[in-house]
Amino acid sequence: MLLVNQFFHPSSAAASQLLTDLARHLANTGTGVTIICGRSNYGIMNPGELSGVGIRHVPNLPFGHARFGRILSYGSFYAGAVLLALAARRPSIVLTLTTPPLISLAGTLLKKLRGVPHFIWEMDVYPNIAVELGVLSPNSRLTRLIGALADWSRRNADGVIVLGDDMKEILIARGIQPDKIFVSENWADDVEITPLPFPDGSLNLLYSGNLGLAHDIETLQGAMLSCTAPDMASRIQFTFAGGGPRRESLEAFARTHGLVNVAFRDYCSRDKLAKSLAEGHVGVVTQQSGVIGSVVPSKLYGILAAGRPVIYVGPRATTCARVIERFNCGWQIDPGDVRGLIAVLRHLDQNREAVYAAGGRAREAFEQNYTRAIGVRRITQILTGQVRVKQRSDGVEPSALDRRRDAVINPDLVNHTPETGQ
Repeated sequence: MLLVNQFFHPSSAAASQLLTDLARHLANTGTGVTIICGRSNYGIMNPGELSGVGIRHVPNLPFGHARFGRILSYGSFYAGAVLLALAARRPSIVLTLTTPPLISLAGTLLKKLRGVPHFIWEMDVYPNIAVELGVLSPNSRLTRLIGALADWSRRNADGVIVLGDDMKEILIARGIQPDKIFVSENWADDVEITPLPFPDGSLNLLYSGNLGLAHDIETLQGAMLSCTAPDMASRIQFTFAGGGPRRESLEAFARTHGLVNVAFRDYCSRDKLAKSLAEGHVGVVTQQSGVIGSVVPSKLYGILAAGRPVIYVGPRATTCARVIERFNCGWQIDPGDVRGLIAVLRHLDQNREAVYAAGGRAREAFEQNYTRAIGVRRITQILTGQVRVKQRSDGVEPSALDRRRDAVINPDLVNHTPETGQ
């Protein structure tokens, strides 16, 4: 398999960690895996070798959060990745992610020119996310061009993998065939992240990960100001661990208002993430009201893995809100509802048993649905299963090599017997 994305091991970017997990799984099952990725300077927190995976680095320009720097980094990676993909040995399957935007076109070219099955793993829906965050204007020529190219690639793909039903709804609205879209929610590492005892002391709300443009911080700021009152400041703590383009402004806000119960930490490596997450009583996830379906925050799954309940500041019609409601493992707050958030914090401060019980349900939901093994298996079954279906529908029998590959990756597809349905 050929996998293409700008961020990969050892970057701590969410897409990088998910793709690394998938590549490691495929390699461990004997599948040949090649990655085309950039030499990322973004969040290098997971050093070490990754055995069994061939890595082809594109000498792209460094990534930056400033618009011009990001465009240059994306453009240089895109050019190098397309050349490497076209020059590579013909893979059985190519999987492209969405960093940079439109990198799926490299997979479409391979499909058109060399007959390679192509799948897109959507981490962000473009151009929707760029429009919703004000990076692109809704009706500009550039927006229409990006949308047309992205949708052309999606329509020509063998499958499009999305992170939730809200993301699927966005693509259907863009005219992508529903039967081509496959929902596969993200996951976390259940080996590296295990529940640890809840800490003593004040109620600690922990935001762990990237503070990006799609994340609501204004509601948190309102709650932080309200918690400066004498009856709250010593009882509720806010901790932010990570980075991202909105962290600097949040730190400046805390300094300006002299918030003594707000702390900031840097990213931590995956082997220390369990300990870091355990320092919070509640994990915090936020999402802007305008980005429903365009993104799905992956930090949710690490919180569930740590056995912590979730406070989600974001719209109800999102994957995060649906997970919380389905498993009763946290509390959803509408963006801007500072009073609602403060009411929840007061309740949890005075009812720690509610925190502990919701944390137990969070871990139970995680073990049943969102472990690394479950997540990577979902992705590989989509990839191999749809290739097999397409081969048979076209009247093309898979080769002996394909049969051996599928037997390693997904034995159920090869051993399926129509007579028994097993």
